[in-house]
Amino acid sequence: MPVYLPPISRRRFLKGSLAASAVVAAGGCATHRSESDAQSWALLSDIHIAADPNLVHSKVNMTRNLQAVAQEVIAWPAPIDGVLINGDLAYNSGEPGDYAAVAGLLRPLREHGLPVHLALGNHDLREHFWAALPNEKTEQANLPERQTAIVRTRYANWFVLDSLIAPLQIPGLLGDAQRKWLARALDANTDKPALVAIHHHPALGGATGFPLEDTTELLEILRPRRHVKAWFFGHTHRWGVYHDESGLCLINFPPVAYLFEEGHPNGWVHATFQPQGARLELRCLDRTRQDHGQVVDLVWRA
Repeated sequence: MPVYLPPISRRRFLKGSLAASAVVAAGGCATHRSESDAQSWALLSDIHIAADPNLVHSKVNMTRNLQAVAQEVIAWPAPIDGVLINGDLAYNSGEPGDYAAVAGLLRPLREHGLPVHLALGNHDLREHFWAALPNEKTEQANLPERQTAIVRTRYANWFVLDSLIAPLQIPGLLGDAQRKWLARALDANTDKPALVAIHHHPALGGATGFPLEDTTELLEILRPRRHVKAWFFGHTHRWGVYHDESGLCLINFPPVAYLFEEGHPNGWVHATFQPQGARLELRCLDRTRQDHGQVVDLVWRA
């Protein structure tokens, strides 16, 4: 049941309306075709928005942080074609007021003409989320309790998955049905690089912080399918780019909200995609940090 927020500006009203209506069933999952065949994306995670805009956690006002990121995305000097927010939309347990606040804070991005794609994390609650955005929810026959989508762009296909077990259950799990769907969907879409977005991080290298419980089973799907190039995740509230033993890129989004450990950046990532790879630019909320503007060039595995 993917939730896709189409553009609502006058500048892209017609295109946004067409994109919103061009949702088709594909193997039991919604498929959204980006109206501009996006090359450039704003990638966010862990926004943790509360109904109370003045709420502060770990010395951070989450509402102000998301407002600052949205303003920077809107003011970006080159066109940005899409926004992905990879889970933990709500502050703590996914209350209805949290999602009403999320919808309001995302409205300026949509009014600027940007489509917004939303995934869920362990601090979300599906029913409250869907109830807050009833016009955007798309019923699916095969995965009725998951929020799963394919987003097709010019240079890659995004596979946005749902690792939420239940609110406040910190580990993640895709489950057998979603993994089987993913394998079928990947095999049916080999024409472009496949990028997988999951809120939870992989359980690799002694990973802590409650990672994805079925990492092993997922990697058995991803690794042999060489057109799968990257796994994007959040959850850890840390920025990092790695590769696994198969050459799969592992990209850990920074949080928009608060940090678990001092010394790490919070902010967002500007990504520019090309056929053979991607350029990721870290955008820190604290622009005095030395790693603000750090660029990582990724070359997709053969």
